[in-house]
Amino acid sequence: MQAFFHESTKAVAMFNSLTSRLQEAFKVLRKRGKLRPEDVDEAMTSIRRALLEADVHYQVAKSLLASVREQALSEDVSRALNPAQQVIQIIHRELSLTLGEPGRLALTGAKPRVIMLVGLQGSGKTTTAAKLARRLRSSGERVALVAADPYRPAAVEQLKILGRELDVHVYHEDGLAPAELCARAAKQAGKAGETVLILDTAGRSQLDDDLMVELEQISTRLQPVERLLVADAMTGQEAVHIAEGFNTRIPLTGLVLTKMDGDARGGAAISMRSVTGVPIKFLGTGEAREALEVFEPDRLASRILGMGDVITLIEKAQETFDQEQAADQAERMLSGKFTLEDFDAQLEQMQRMGPLDKIMDMIPGMNRPAEPLPDMEGQLRRTQAIIRSMTPGERRKPEILNASRKRRIAAGSGTSVQEVNQLLRQFRDMKKMMKRLGGRGLSGIIPRLQ
Repeated sequence: MQAFFHESTKAVAMFNSLTSRLQEAFKVLRKRGKLRPEDVDEAMTSIRRALLEADVHYQVAKSLLASVREQALSEDVSRALNPAQQVIQIIHRELSLTLGEPGRLALTGAKPRVIMLVGLQGSGKTTTAAKLARRLRSSGERVALVAADPYRPAAVEQLKILGRELDVHVYHEDGLAPAELCARAAKQAGKAGETVLILDTAGRSQLDDDLMVELEQISTRLQPVERLLVADAMTGQEAVHIAEGFNTRIPLTGLVLTKMDGDARGGAAISMRSVTGVPIKFLGTGEAREALEVFEPDRLASRILGMGDVITLIEKAQETFDQEQAADQAERMLSGKFTLEDFDAQLEQMQRMGPLDKIMDMIPGMNRPAEPLPDMEGQLRRTQAIIRSMTPGERRKPEILNASRKRRIAAGSGTSVQEVNQLLRQFRDMKKMMKRLGGRGLSGIIPRLQ
């Protein structure tokens, strides 16, 4: 299927630069059969520089590397068959420890359990509220939202639109102080049998006393089970300072780092837990409603070090793909009955998993090349446009496509006849290959487990 498009590098993942720099440092280690203290020091210097350039707090970087160096110079590592790999594993372990234990939502106590989202303007609170509502509802909770930001223009309307999209009730009432609105919403939610109430509170352009007093009033009155700071990871070390500022006034129970799919240097994510002592609970990885990942330090450490993240990739596939439809398509593919309609459905499901460059980052060994490659996302959309410009009959039997039909499809999809022909040729080749494999049976493709 990869023959239809090439990898995209248009959207740059947050840790790409750091990962590349660390990979260069690891190359130095791998060249040595036996590590000398000066080899370790050279690698640690490169790694320290990479961490600091990625905006990791200097004290965090210093502490992490001191521990790594001590372990890397131990006799166990020096006697190892592959000392470089041992050092990389030490770095992975120490980075995981620095990122902290995974935080989980504490949904206990009387219902509705209140989750209070706080943060500055533009951090992504409202979008995060919707994502969190979607996630909790999918786990069986009856969720409602509260539009507790009467100041930002269209904030209430934005949350109402998101609520309709998710089929989640949104509480709002003009003229009420935020603390009073939240208290009334909690009372009504209890009567309605709703189990979780998410408060989308007001943000400010900076930390100010009026904001904090208002949030303290809401927190004191409703006693939320979770007080989550939504912080924009692209603000770097400023995100750490913001977390410290909120935590002194409203003791935080967790952090949600948004815009982790952006092109920031990413050091805030590494520094947050160590500097603030507050656990990271979720990562926002895009605009889609499902783009909210539970924070797993081991997995994030693997991605930072260029080791991929197969577990998250599998979980994304399980969440996104219709298992029954996928099994049916696999059977049709191996029997030679796979059509362009089936292929279009597969492309649609792939897109739901998120940006394709992010998916590639989760595959071990799929390091992003330094030179940009053609736009994979754009090529995928062009492929879909060609397929969707065909009639149902043409999608099921592309062999009926003559020159005039191809010209019509090219014009309808904004592509060229040459691109239409290329798609058809590659589709025929794929069908032939899969049919040959299907003739051997699955045992001929997948080795039996011993």
